[in-house]
Amino acid sequence: MNRIYLDNAATTPLDKEVIAEMVNVMENYYGNPSSIHAQGREVRTLIEKARKSVSGLLNAAPAEVFFTSGGTEADNTAIRCGIAAYGLKHAITSKIEHHAVEHTLEELLKKGVIDKLSFVNIDSKGNVDYAHLEELLQNNPRTFVSLMHANNELGTLTDLERVGDICEKYDAILHCDTVQTMGHYVHDAKKLKAHFMVCAAHKLHGPKGVGFIYVSHKVKINPLIFGGAQERNMRGGTENVYGIVGLAKAMEMAYHDMESHQQVIQELKSYMKMRLEEEVPGISFNGETAPEKSLYTVLNVSFPEMEMADMLLFNLDINGISASGGSACSSGSNIGSHVLTGIGADPNRPSVRFSFSKLNTKEEIDFVVEKVKHIVEQNIAV
Repeated sequence: MNRIYLDNAATTPLDKEVIAEMVNVMENYYGNPSSIHAQGREVRTLIEKARKSVSGLLNAAPAEVFFTSGGTEADNTAIRCGIAAYGLKHAITSKIEHHAVEHTLEELLKKGVIDKLSFVNIDSKGNVDYAHLEELLQNNPRTFVSLMHANNELGTLTDLERVGDICEKYDAILHCDTVQTMGHYVHDAKKLKAHFMVCAAHKLHGPKGVGFIYVSHKVKINPLIFGGAQERNMRGGTENVYGIVGLAKAMEMAYHDMESHQQVIQELKSYMKMRLEEEVPGISFNGETAPEKSLYTVLNVSFPEMEMADMLLFNLDINGISASGGSACSSGSNIGSHVLTGIGADPNRPSVRFSFSKLNTKEEIDFVVEKVKHIVEQNIAV
């Protein structure tokens, strides 16, 4: 059975050109980049070339980009180190952030590092209430703000330029979780006014276990991980050279083909939405779905109440379809989606997140819709 992969918000397949770049490094470059001999200098050059490439795509300085083990470490670095560096006691986030953000802030509150954690209002589609954000900033001392660019379950986009302007007005430190959108949209560091942005390479056809954090030159932080002088004394530990090279290659390819990929994937998403509306009575969609308001790779579908709703993903799986019931980081959890809870979604209606990539086809969408239609018809509650 040829499987159909529609869980690209969880992770994407490695691009063959990325694999080739990484294999070349594995086979031919083995020196420790901290060593001063020729082999070490060769590898150091590869890392700095990758840093220059990534920073150029972000319209940032190379000194503002630090490689990490992925998005979770990058988020933790921004939050923990940003708050510590400026002695901030108040933080603002939302109830639908990724757990790498929400749980980290909750831990800081529990430990007394911050005194207050505020949650900006979110509407039923996952949109930020910008007026409420400004109200929260007005009534508190200097604040740390952490809001994601696109929700990983819903796809709803936040206007980062607007958030940046509001935060600048009140001298707030702004961290943007850009894991789901890095490589899918242009992120201009000079335009966005964010102090921190983050990336996980495996979300854009790069390798797992590597990412980066952008740290604006306007802020100074201490390391999260100590142990050595790597990453200009910002992150101890021998660099994941193969991963860093793969990340840079994936970013370069994503930016080069961004416009065409956006068009192709958006067409697939719109087509699937239309077909589901035609074939499956009683469905609705969680989050925004209009192209200008929604991440084009994510479609979250809310199905009618049905028998054995908890078997929906399993039924898709045995039919050769890979999708997700929410955030991939909660796979195997039985507590449900905190994101769907945060927008007030009906807990009795099962939801599936279908997420697309440049590798998907219209024929795959047709197959999935037919299988979904059959599954729902067999299990719909009387």
